[in-house]
Amino acid sequence: MQGTVAAAVLPIENSLHGSVAEHYDLLLEHPVAITGESLLRIRFNLIAMPGTRFSDLRRVLSHPVALAQCRRFLAAHRELEVGPFYDTAGSVKHLMESQLRDTAGIAPSLAATQYGAEILQTGLEDHTQNFTRFHLIQPLAASADLLLGPQVPNKMSLAFSIDHRPGTLVEALQLLARAGVDLTKIESRPVPGSPWEYVFYVDVRFAEATHAEAALAALRAHCRMVKELGRYTGHA
Repeated sequence: MQGTVAAAVLPIENSLHGSVAEHYDLLLEHPVAITGESLLRIRFNLIAMPGTRFSDLRRVLSHPVALAQCRRFLAAHRELEVGPFYDTAGSVKHLMESQLRDTAGIAPSLAATQYGAEILQTGLEDHTQNFTRFHLIQPLAASADLLLGPQVPNKMSLAFSIDHRPGTLVEALQLLARAGVDLTKIESRPVPGSPWEYVFYVDVRFAEATHAEAALAALRAHCRMVKELGRYTGHA
């Protein structure tokens, strides 16, 4: 984010695929803060150029995370070559611009409307209970001005690293429990250039701001690195 937008929406976890792991790295690397959270029911469609028949298709494109949510459909149609693309809607834009009559994209229905394409099949996702959790992120300088209105934060995301010795992770988690916060998610990501070293990402819920402050203080006394990624009103 270079200051040209007030905020951005970042998918962080899908109920079928799991975490979008590389996005955790971005949250740690860039000077942004999580200021909101939302859940969106995800529906995927097979979208092609108008007039294209299913029997014309030889290839299907979409974002890797979307492809992972449609494994049953892809397994049932092994005659289709599967290709990763940078974006779900972008795959539809690409096939329309390139006039690809043997290619379909897997994307939400809005992509068909936006680019003048045609939906060949709906409901490609493996399960109807398919939700993606998104974070609303803002530059640190603007993060005090929540775009979602005057809501009371009840959730906090953190990143921390610890010494590589027995018991340090267990102790860190015990410190969170003693601070009175509820651990709802933990994710680990490797540290580039340091084999078998990890950064841990956690989401915690808290009833009072003092509990969040106590958790931060306890971790900072115990860990090599602690970064608060944001406080916001949680929905998951």
